[in-house]
Amino acid sequence: MGKTKHTGPIKLPSTPAPKHWVSKVPFGLGKVKPKHIRETMKVVWNNKDNLNYAKNIITKGVCDGCALGVAGLYDQTLAGPHVCTTRLNVLRLNTMPAMKEEIVHADIDELRKYTSAELRELGRVPYPLIRRPGERRFSRIEWDDAMEMIANKMKKLDPKNYGFFLTSRGITNESYYVAAKVARFLGTNNIDNASRICHSPSKTALKRSVGIGASSCNYKDWIGSDVIVFWGSVAANNQPVSTKYMYAAKRKGTKIICINPYREPAMENYWIPSVGESALFGTKLADDFYQVNIGGDIAFMHGIMKHWFEMEETKPGSAVDHQFVKEHVNGYEELKAKVQEQSWDDIVQSAGVSKERIGELAELLANSKSGVFVWSLGLTMHTFASDNISQVANLALLRGFLGREHCGVMPIRGHSSVQGSGEMGADPFVLPGGDFEPNNIERMEKLWNFNIPKWQGDVLGVSLENCLLPDDHERKIKMYYLSGGNFLETMPDPQFVEKALSELDIRVHQDIIFNTSTLVDAKEAVIVLPAKTRYEQDGGGTSTSTERMVYFSPKIEGNKQIVEEARSEWQIYIDLAKRVKPEEAHLVEFKDGQAIRDEIALANPNYDGIQHLKKQGDVFQWGGAWLCEDGICPTPDGKGNLIPVDIPDLNKVAGDFYVTTRRGKQFNSMVYSEHDPFNEADRYDVLMNAEDAKDLSITERELVVVYNQHGVFTGKAKFVDIARGNLEVHFPEGNFLLPKGVYEKLAKIPSYNVAVKVEKAERFNARKDTQYLEKRIEDLEMSAEG
Repeated sequence: MGKTKHTGPIKLPSTPAPKHWVSKVPFGLGKVKPKHIRETMKVVWNNKDNLNYAKNIITKGVCDGCALGVAGLYDQTLAGPHVCTTRLNVLRLNTMPAMKEEIVHADIDELRKYTSAELRELGRVPYPLIRRPGERRFSRIEWDDAMEMIANKMKKLDPKNYGFFLTSRGITNESYYVAAKVARFLGTNNIDNASRICHSPSKTALKRSVGIGASSCNYKDWIGSDVIVFWGSVAANNQPVSTKYMYAAKRKGTKIICINPYREPAMENYWIPSVGESALFGTKLADDFYQVNIGGDIAFMHGIMKHWFEMEETKPGSAVDHQFVKEHVNGYEELKAKVQEQSWDDIVQSAGVSKERIGELAELLANSKSGVFVWSLGLTMHTFASDNISQVANLALLRGFLGREHCGVMPIRGHSSVQGSGEMGADPFVLPGGDFEPNNIERMEKLWNFNIPKWQGDVLGVSLENCLLPDDHERKIKMYYLSGGNFLETMPDPQFVEKALSELDIRVHQDIIFNTSTLVDAKEAVIVLPAKTRYEQDGGGTSTSTERMVYFSPKIEGNKQIVEEARSEWQIYIDLAKRVKPEEAHLVEFKDGQAIRDEIALANPNYDGIQHLKKQGDVFQWGGAWLCEDGICPTPDGKGNLIPVDIPDLNKVAGDFYVTTRRGKQFNSMVYSEHDPFNEADRYDVLMNAEDAKDLSITERELVVVYNQHGVFTGKAKFVDIARGNLEVHFPEGNFLLPKGVYEKLAKIPSYNVAVKVEKAERFNARKDTQYLEKRIEDLEMSAEG
């Protein structure tokens, strides 16, 4: 942990820098780019019925979009106001009125005609609802009746037969903590959160490599670093304010490198609306792109290290920081042996990048005195994701890019306070303050004054599989309590997910809106509980950013469209606990948010300081400016660990492609436009290399079929600058191609990348027709013989 404190935001330079301009033509006229002014005006129009409240949220609340941690209009990185379209797009979730009664109680088949985007626009859940088997509509139910029904079901079930899940749609640390405590109080460890399907491998891998599962540095460290490398991250699209940090870094001479199969336009050029010269002339962001194959990152990083070790043979110390390694790192010889056993042919084949190009980046990093490695879902959504992240940590440890200014490893998070979910204990593998292991269990039992179940809880994907177990199986999930989330659009194999959800006895949706999963049947009842947003939470709440900043977000006044029956999420959990175990209810009682923060400070020592956050603007950073400061890691021996990993086998045969999912104009699974403003792609486009298409006689905009043993996706071919042999389709539309039940070995994230075949749609359909005809003739012949 670090002793140096964050020094606060810095100012942008006031003089222009034409060398970074995209074009001298103002406002990107004629360019394919987002229309920020038009989008902002649209947001104003959409919120016109509650405009003053919307303004108060933007100027006083902590952003509930991505995890950069903008509080009001300001952050701890750069002076001056910041706002982005991601934050503006999710704003309506907080300002809209309740759904009209005729919509709430419409026929279920009519509601099922809506997409999630359309359901989102209908308004907020107005009051508790219930729908039983055979009923065509949701019916209103009183809070007491709904909570009693849920509690009575839990009393009848073994705690292994129910579970909790919390998404990250603005949920606060207080709610995560209370949910984690209540789950254990009720006797279950089946509790998971949205990081399972995004950055859970980052936490797992960093824990084994450097001792702690969080970003080791700050966004401010980008500004002045010699180099920033983005691995599988399109920060410009998913965390738009980060482009301002990139702009500031460019002005300081930082080189920006992108590792991605697709040369993402947003990472190449961006018009930053809150920076005058950038809004006018655009900013060139990335200095270079390395278009690594999907799943080829481990090989690519082996290549970087192999080049370093070759440099070391001719000139020791030219690539590896030997003093740092000697004093602060374990496993050097083992890693070196693993790297040297990899042949250049295997490295190049897996990575899809030439030896010469790999050498270019290796030498850039070797000649850099500082560097920050940033990554996102392009590294984490694999069955070997933890190895991906450990490889990044290996690079940082070999170069000594850790524990000091302008250096570090950063898993850039996509959702506000998802960083806090595991740190509060809402995870089957952890408790507040540490792992789910005997010493930490004993510590938390003393604090909570009740026994914690000792059995290992299940992650989200396994819990869904367990919904389909026989009724008498000890791990059969019969009841699922969901705080937000839509598994139909975030998990692989939506058909399997729908079947799993429909096999539950009772499914509880604690949420602010309907989504498509709300409308799936259950065997006994679907119960919907209206939740307050983070800006309505009684007493305010806190949110943890990527860089470990913990911000206080106050309750925002002035809402003209209050949902009267909505309740703060943490209060609902406590009410449930009291009803299931009334004789022990005092053990989970909190009088207000301040009492929760007081206990969090005791439960997780890193969060000692959260108890002092009481008003708008209050913030502290746990762990100091740099984790592993001076090279001292929070591991048993104080050293970082180099982890030798193998190049993965992608199970891809000749003629196959490897496909990954991408995000367009959306926030997680919430789509805000059918059209991507950066590349003009539509949601059902198949992004592919023109040469690959030529080999298959596919023309641009032609209908194509992408398929494998798991599913079929039909879309139009769109030619983009992507590495050969790789495809991208949009998330969640492409999730039908993904396998169920395939998980990363350590963090248990589902696999979101898979081998596929691609054909012209007319050929695919003709072949299917031929097979059908042959089978039909065979059936007719057998029938005639009979």
